[in-house]
Amino acid sequence: MRRTLAFLAMPLLLVGGCSTMRSVSDGVTSTLGFGGDENTDRGEATSTAQHTGMTVADEPLAARAGARVLQEGGSAADAVTTMFFTLTATYPVAAGLGGGGICMVRDAGAAQVTEYDFLARAPSGGGSFAVPAAVYGFHDLQGAHGALPWQRMVAPGEAYAATGFPVSEALGTRLADAINVVRLDAVLAAEFLDESGQPRANGSVVSNPELAETLGKVRLAGNDGFYKGEVASRIASYSAAQGGAITLAEMAGVNDQQGPARARRVGSLTAWLPGPRTGAGAFSSSLLDNLSRAQAAGQNGEGAVMTAARQSLTAFGLTSLPRDMGSTGFAAVDAKGQSAACAVTLNGPFGSGRTAAGTGVTLAASPAASQAGLSGAFLAPLIATNGNGVALAGAGAGGPNGTAAAAYALLEAAGGRLLSRATLRSTGAAPFDTVNMISCEGGICVALPDPGAHGQGAAPDPGVQPPD
Repeated sequence: MRRTLAFLAMPLLLVGGCSTMRSVSDGVTSTLGFGGDENTDRGEATSTAQHTGMTVADEPLAARAGARVLQEGGSAADAVTTMFFTLTATYPVAAGLGGGGICMVRDAGAAQVTEYDFLARAPSGGGSFAVPAAVYGFHDLQGAHGALPWQRMVAPGEAYAATGFPVSEALGTRLADAINVVRLDAVLAAEFLDESGQPRANGSVVSNPELAETLGKVRLAGNDGFYKGEVASRIASYSAAQGGAITLAEMAGVNDQQGPARARRVGSLTAWLPGPRTGAGAFSSSLLDNLSRAQAAGQNGEGAVMTAARQSLTAFGLTSLPRDMGSTGFAAVDAKGQSAACAVTLNGPFGSGRTAAGTGVTLAASPAASQAGLSGAFLAPLIATNGNGVALAGAGAGGPNGTAAAAYALLEAAGGRLLSRATLRSTGAAPFDTVNMISCEGGICVALPDPGAHGQGAAPDPGVQPPD
């Protein structure tokens, strides 16, 4: 029998026939699900333990693309960068060139984890579109920690966008829920809806040639291929025509913030999480503070996490949340011990739901909007280390469910309990709040995609040696 825990109140409410909201103000009467063992058949098979590196993502094609980079001698930073650009094509409901995110990277043997903050921000002139920052963030991250040429990172996503890819179960699930968003944008509708106006069936091959052209420019020119020149001009022009306020100057001025991640001791592990610069850092810190107090009061495991999350939501005064925040998380560990974990968001499913003409780029919703602004607060990339190296790398994304599930995984690992897909807690109440983890012990890692979703863990072929 499935074990579902009363966690937080999130009943589904239809609002105006356009979006689905979840009330979180009813305290103990609410539910936020941690799925049980019987849910483990929803995603792809758990990867077997490997010394050769590992990737995990919500969308299987992206996980495999990252594993191929590891096969070629790429680093974990290379792998997450490749997964991101692949996701822009194969999972655009939650990852896109028009969005932003937060990543953590730990080089092998390093005493410090570096945090990269590149959330899409509101334009100074207002409007409904965010200024994109994801390309800049991943370009910086890969340049500092990568082992392969930049062009190799972008190429898989470009190829999928140009030649087509099959709609996965992961994407199909969210497409069905976001159909009203897709119908309002000609580019999205042409790609993802059939002749009857319904979402294309899982397995249908779709493509986005204009996105492929944009990715080609990013592949060849890096940041300049996106934030300057033709692509930037088209984004600014489209924004102006649609009442937005993204300007060429703001595109050219995009940057990211880098610095040490916040370190916390949790049991036998040192956990590295977003720092106080972001709402994500504020919420995850609050949750862990409350978790420590719950444990001190004698609560443990799931009960302690439930109490902590409830208290944090109350402290932040949240009364409702979108059903789908347009976010996703992914991670990689390489054979040399480098680890990287990322969570990205478009601030809603398909972001603003508008694609800049001639670019294939769906623009993120401005975080200045009351609901869109919550998405970045619930990104929870996580790396945990012990004396022997990385013990856990992964991310919760999409809502307090994801952050709480990441905290639960950390609590279990810190207590010396072996993580598996049967013990990893799905974020269950909605299929869009996910947790994906890589658990390592003694240099051997296993990928654990959310058992309540449809992602995949992937690893290089151990019989094929990477090039020297």
